[in-house]
Amino acid sequence: ISGTYSRAYIIAVSLEASDVRGSGVAYAAKVAGEPRTRFLQFENFSAALPPALVFDASYHGLCYAVTLMVDDGTEWSKPLPVDSVLIHDYKASPETGVVFEMKYAENNVFTRVNISYVEGKELRTMLYKDFSKGKTVFKHWLPGVCYSNVTFQLLSEASFNGSTLARRSGITHEPAQHRTVPNPPLNVSVKVVQLSSGALSEGKIGRPPSRRVRDVPLMEEQEEAEAHEEEVEPVEEQTENAPDPYWEVATSSPAPGAQEEFVNAVVPDESNESGSAAEPSSFPSSLPTERPPVLLELRWLPPRAPSAFDGFNVYVYHDENCTETATVDDNTHEFFLKLREPGTYRVLVRTLSTSGRCEPRESARDTGVTFYLSPGGEWFEQPAERPQAVSVTLLGPSTAAVSWAPGAEGRNGSLVSVLSLTCLKPSLGQRTESTYCGEENSTSDIITNLTPGAQYRVVVYHTNGPLVSPPSDPVIIAIEPTGVRDLAVHPLSPSAVILTWQRPYRVAFRKYILETFFFSPVTQTSKWSTYYEVAATASVTASVRVTDLLPAWHYKFRVTMVTWGEPALRCCDSSTVSFITAPEAPHISSVDFSNGILYVRWTYGDIFTDLSHSRMLHWQVVAEGKKSVKRRISVDVTRTVMKAALALPPGDIYNLTVTACTERSRNTSTPHIVKLEPASPRSLYAVNSTHTSVSLVWVEEGVVDFYQVLCKPLSLNKELKGREPQIVHGHMATISGLRPATAYNCSVTSYSYSTPSEPTYVGVSTPGSPFYISVTVFLLLFKFLHVMLSLSFLQSLYYEILAAPLHCQLASSVVLLAIFKHQSHFYC
Repeated sequence: ISGTYSRAYIIAVSLEASDVRGSGVAYAAKVAGEPRTRFLQFENFSAALPPALVFDASYHGLCYAVTLMVDDGTEWSKPLPVDSVLIHDYKASPETGVVFEMKYAENNVFTRVNISYVEGKELRTMLYKDFSKGKTVFKHWLPGVCYSNVTFQLLSEASFNGSTLARRSGITHEPAQHRTVPNPPLNVSVKVVQLSSGALSEGKIGRPPSRRVRDVPLMEEQEEAEAHEEEVEPVEEQTENAPDPYWEVATSSPAPGAQEEFVNAVVPDESNESGSAAEPSSFPSSLPTERPPVLLELRWLPPRAPSAFDGFNVYVYHDENCTETATVDDNTHEFFLKLREPGTYRVLVRTLSTSGRCEPRESARDTGVTFYLSPGGEWFEQPAERPQAVSVTLLGPSTAAVSWAPGAEGRNGSLVSVLSLTCLKPSLGQRTESTYCGEENSTSDIITNLTPGAQYRVVVYHTNGPLVSPPSDPVIIAIEPTGVRDLAVHPLSPSAVILTWQRPYRVAFRKYILETFFFSPVTQTSKWSTYYEVAATASVTASVRVTDLLPAWHYKFRVTMVTWGEPALRCCDSSTVSFITAPEAPHISSVDFSNGILYVRWTYGDIFTDLSHSRMLHWQVVAEGKKSVKRRISVDVTRTVMKAALALPPGDIYNLTVTACTERSRNTSTPHIVKLEPASPRSLYAVNSTHTSVSLVWVEEGVVDFYQVLCKPLSLNKELKGREPQIVHGHMATISGLRPATAYNCSVTSYSYSTPSEPTYVGVSTPGSPFYISVTVFLLLFKFLHVMLSLSFLQSLYYEILAAPLHCQLASSVVLLAIFKHQSHFYC
């Protein structure tokens, strides 16, 4: 074997010396594996071996089998015979079609099958090749014929030297036999004749026979309960050309019991038409208390040719129970039976085929006639016509109108059957439908109590009394669901909401579908997409939690209903609500206060947050002071800027927040507490200065609890003590107790929340007086004396005078001067 991937392989077959037989006449190689087996013959040779045979293998991936074959005067190898054969009806057409199934050994190579059988008395054979895995369909046998001695022989064919060789297997399987189903009788019709004493009324059911209807004479009846026979005169027509009766007196002996009602015998040629299975009989002249019997006349035509048959079987069913059966020959096409019991009757006529070795078979198609006999003797034929052109028009979500074409037979009634195709599909916990779960019939052409969202099958019947016609073609109607109502959105967080809705009480559906519509920052597109599916329940309310939403983003939510029908219906796109999610809370990142201005910066989301398509409108920065609820400063900032500057009064504690605002909601950052130092008083001035006091005024700056005022003398004289600070709550203070002609440095400090500001200073000088100068000189001299003389009592006296108030100092100075002037010996 040699070859390449792109071209066919070549198989070279060589004949070896050990393969050569003395008696061999011809040698060949059998190559199997392709759809057709090939035979290659070696050239004739005497002493030297023949050249190799070359075979082009045209298929890749096949397993080739090469076999040496020697023609020594005997047959070439042939396929193995069939093991067994099975023949059964072809369901689509059992009258003319059969299915052949063969069983044979594996690896059995054959190309055709020779089928041999006996058709009636004729032997027929044919070659057949359309077998797939030993199975095929045969569609041209004759109805009702017994096919016997059916055998299968396998053929193997091969090309050899330009000619075709065929080898046949043996026949070892058991010959099969099969009878096809005969064709049914044609034009089966029924005539019902009401028998009475002295008059005869008749009616017919089904198609009328082709010949003229004749009068029906009364027939002879053998009553087991009566000991004598009564005669009833036959009814004669009053026309001149009255036809002859079409049955004679019955001569057959009825079987005990059931056969008494049949009049089923060979008809004499001289008094009856061909094809009759009954003879005339006479009835008693009176029936004591029974209702007069009804005579059933059944007629039919032979089956369509070609069809092999030997007779007909007649079956009479009363209220679905077979009460009478009879078999007539192939020349009999009539049957008569007297009926006494009211009820529904069904009469069947079937073709019977029995000739040959095969099992007898009846026709399979329905050729029966049904009618109803009332207790009062009234009969109703079963309508044979199906309602045509049935249509259903929806008048509303729960009402529909049914219409159809009028029947050709002029039936006087109709029946509308409605069945829900969706009621039983959901489980009990999901079921919301309660009507038409079983087939319900109505004589009205208006269907009510339909459930929106359900699917129904509507079938119409013609009626005649209690009997109905075959059903019309079913019409499937699907009603749109109602959809949901009161769809509402309840926010939970910037990225989660809860959707709630209600449904009407009467609606059938399979599930809710929740869809969302928003602009995707990833795909840069907007579209509806399914978010969640909620199975239907009996509850009229439903809710769904929706998460993973984008903050400050515009969304549309839609909830639709999907039905159980095929195809499913959806409703309604109008159940839509728009919503803008809340923004995230910003985060204050830095706060600085300088020169009465508070500088605030904040962040929002993360580094991937894009506000270009956000529904964020602006930021609101609020600083609310603690001292007064009215001290609230707010400023709006555009969404693209995340910083603000606020002019805040110093000295207060502020609750600082940044709020992200959308059209309908907002979210505020965590409060940031800011405590501002109190500001120093501005514009400090000294006014109304006197010898001993001075008034100070200043301008209040920011929030101040109180002011501390302090005046210190600029002199380094230790005798001048500093005064205690003075606390004031206004922006003006008067400092008293100052010394005349003294320079002071006064300061005012603001206090807020016990925190002092930087003091503000102002220089103050009190004006002097002559008297005050003398006292001052005296006090300086007095100090000199007690220092120089070290007199302890003078020292203590000096400090007492110095600590005394000014008017006391003046008085003491006057006394001391008087003592020094008049008592000079005081120094001693």
